[in-house]
Amino acid sequence: MTENGKPNRLAKEKSPYLLQHAYNPVDWRPWSEEAFAAAKDGNKPIFLSIGYSTCHWCHVMERESFEDEEVAALLNREFVSIKVDREERPDVDNLYMTVCQAMTGQGGWPLTIVMTPDKKPFFAGTYFPKRRKFGRKGLIEILEQIAEKWKENRQLVIDAGETVADQTARSMISNLKGEITESSLDEAYVTYKEAFDAEYGGFGDAPKFPSPHGLMFLMRYYASTGEDDALRMANKTLVAMYRGGLFDHIGFGFSRYSTDREWLVPHFEKMLYDNALLAMAYTEAFQLTGEPGYREIAELTYAYALRDMKEPGGAFYSAEDADSEGEEGKFYVWTPAEVREALGAEDGEWFCDVFGIDEAGNFEGRAIPNLLHGSLESQAKRSGADEAAFLDRADRLRHRLFLSREERVHPGKDDKVLTSWNGLMIASLAKAAAAFDRPEYAAAASEAVRFLLEKLRTPEGRLLARYRDGEAAFPGYIDDYAFLTWGLIELYEATFDPELLRTASELTKEAVRLFWDEANGGFYFYGSDAEQLFTRMKEVYDGAIPSGNSVMANNLLRLSRLTGEQAWNGYAERIFAAFAGAVKRYPTGHAMMLMALSLAYGKPQEIVIAGARGDVETEAMLRAVRSRFLPQTVVLLQDERLSHIADKTPVNGAATAYVCENYACQSPVFTAEALADQVNRSVEERE
Repeated sequence: MTENGKPNRLAKEKSPYLLQHAYNPVDWRPWSEEAFAAAKDGNKPIFLSIGYSTCHWCHVMERESFEDEEVAALLNREFVSIKVDREERPDVDNLYMTVCQAMTGQGGWPLTIVMTPDKKPFFAGTYFPKRRKFGRKGLIEILEQIAEKWKENRQLVIDAGETVADQTARSMISNLKGEITESSLDEAYVTYKEAFDAEYGGFGDAPKFPSPHGLMFLMRYYASTGEDDALRMANKTLVAMYRGGLFDHIGFGFSRYSTDREWLVPHFEKMLYDNALLAMAYTEAFQLTGEPGYREIAELTYAYALRDMKEPGGAFYSAEDADSEGEEGKFYVWTPAEVREALGAEDGEWFCDVFGIDEAGNFEGRAIPNLLHGSLESQAKRSGADEAAFLDRADRLRHRLFLSREERVHPGKDDKVLTSWNGLMIASLAKAAAAFDRPEYAAAASEAVRFLLEKLRTPEGRLLARYRDGEAAFPGYIDDYAFLTWGLIELYEATFDPELLRTASELTKEAVRLFWDEANGGFYFYGSDAEQLFTRMKEVYDGAIPSGNSVMANNLLRLSRLTGEQAWNGYAERIFAAFAGAVKRYPTGHAMMLMALSLAYGKPQEIVIAGARGDVETEAMLRAVRSRFLPQTVVLLQDERLSHIADKTPVNGAATAYVCENYACQSPVFTAEALADQVNRSVEERE
């Protein structure tokens, strides 16, 4: 709290993260020309702190340092301090995170940067305690040393910043040269196999991140090669993630990542993008395997998003915090006594036994509900109980415990709307709408699309990145264009509204105009009309969120088939060429790009169904293809507004399906069964 109880310069911002710091005694400023001018006028270095509202260690650093009068006095005297919400300004975050990783070998949030008034960084790190602790330097010590060096030899520090900026620009992984071919898919598969944890699922050791797009690549690899181990790795990981504490077995939805190898103890924050991508992965797993459990997990995840993350206007909020009442995970963990109090003695004991809640606990003396000792079905079988009755009891008691938990103090919710993350949820809901024949999912996705196009698009057509409290701001990044376009493509295949393809094409043309690098290929992260930082980055690494370039490569290939615009293929080819070196160097870090590569090298299949919506045979044909895992396939419904398929018409007035594969068309068919036979033969030939 500031000494006089008045807010600092962040109080007028819209970002929940910046507002969290509005009463710190630190004289924070938002990222602005005014802040950099103040640094130049005062001959002071800039202390830049980047984080986000649901970041646990950001909260810790705030409590230890930014709410501390001693730290604040030092910062206010010697530095100009700037706070940035990484989710509002991913361009700033991506650039300085690259700097931090290059300088220290690691990254994360809170991100701590000290730089010149010209935005050139010369010091980087992540979380620092106030004073040295457990071998980690203290913030006071660091700031005092930097302030002294700045006064003693400012030019030396400025020169160091220039060197760091130059090296960052030249050493970005996206600049690596190389060549990727179809064999790159095999090389990536081998890399995944080497990193796979055969005992617990996932890849590598703790902490473990879900990486749903990696699992989606493995499912595609299995579908095209028949390699059983690819499907085994995906299945093992999908089951393990659900059964552990990563999944919220009381209120549903997935947490950010697992702190342990077994997927038991999560970092409890819930992010919109994780839940969108994970639900999509489970949806595809259902399409591929027919396993009903995968469909149930996806539907539970959507239930969470639609219940807790949906904005009244139809869009989706960004995240829920890990902390409540100042403690990480407090909202989510239980003691047996608390469960018995909520459910009664007999039902409480039964529920604790089923969901692994005991006196010892598994998280700081309390327990995270989990199914690591067996699925509900296997527990029913072991107990000799009727499976249906067992499952019904578990569901009823879980709901009662959920209602009890609702009375607790909830974690904070980051209620800003991000165009990019909403695009991912739109894509996910739309895919599930088609796969599960759930039109209400398509309706929810359509609502979100309307919100984004009405609230986050200027009259000139420029996408904006963030909406909160009535204000849309920040020129959209390539992720905003890529992810929303992905959502529109998936929603077209769920609803067959040609206007969605028209809008997807408009956004793609706009993305080329604003972000495309004509000289070297690929899309820059921020537009030519946005603030220009010391280097203009291209992001290709598929981290927790896939890169805009990777998603655009997939979009371009699919749009060319859905619209007949063959020019889009050329842009996709140039993306592959631009980032070949990066993909070759670290294939498992580019899973979404590998999915695009798989789409490019696979046998393309277009299915056009000519018939009226609502017609019994037309609907049966749609179900026959949309319930299947067909990653090489695009499905279109004949419409006079789609001129490139104008020749595909009903034969003798009957619903007719046209299947074209590998640039050759088969004879039209007139029943869902015949269409399924054609698709089955195609799948068998690929395998």
